[in-house]
Amino acid sequence: MTAVGRPTRDRTGGSATGSTIGAVLARLRPEFPDVTISKIRFLEAEGLVSPERTAAGYRRFSDADIARLRFVLAAQRDHYLPLKVIRERLDAGATVPALTAVPRKAPAIALDAPADRLGRDEVVAHTGVPPALLAELEQYGLVVPDEHGRYDTDGVQIVRMAAALGGYGLEPRHLRAFRAAADRELGLLEQVVAPLYRQRDRKKAAEQARELAGLSVGLHTLLVKTGLRRVTGG
Repeated sequence: MTAVGRPTRDRTGGSATGSTIGAVLARLRPEFPDVTISKIRFLEAEGLVSPERTAAGYRRFSDADIARLRFVLAAQRDHYLPLKVIRERLDAGATVPALTAVPRKAPAIALDAPADRLGRDEVVAHTGVPPALLAELEQYGLVVPDEHGRYDTDGVQIVRMAAALGGYGLEPRHLRAFRAAADRELGLLEQVVAPLYRQRDRKKAAEQARELAGLSVGLHTLLVKTGLRRVTGG
């Protein structure tokens, strides 16, 4: 029997008066493997979650706090929303809005040009980025509109990702390195695919291009993650 006045704790360190930051990490990790205690503290510092503090100064996260953290992490991971937009959405209503989950398995890389295209004002409204940021991304060659000034769905995703990176202090001028790296990778893969196109075997060339694109993205992701682990000691 639990003594009166003493919080009841669960196996992960939670209690009737809230969960410790370690317990929160244990609850979030299965869904967000890359989340860390430093990340949770950063989101708190940014005002996206405000856990209560004990008399000794320890954080105690309520279920509502954990729901907000889950929403923020999913919005960043699945929808590439910048923290400013996430904060505005959270502040706009009393309840945490629902997000459409994105499958975690790696999707096939689609090389065909997307059919849906958005104008400049639509991209700004769709992503929540200021027009000046979109103009900067164009300036540095990260997104390129078509002859009618419209952007395909890949371009819109790039805008979202760039805005999310901006939440960590990375401006469009810093992202030129990504553009340059992508161009170098493209030049290398083109040497493999181009001969098939010249032989007019377009079906086989398209299949090989999709496979190479997926392998290239996977390798790039793993190299970056490995490098960051060396930096963080994780």
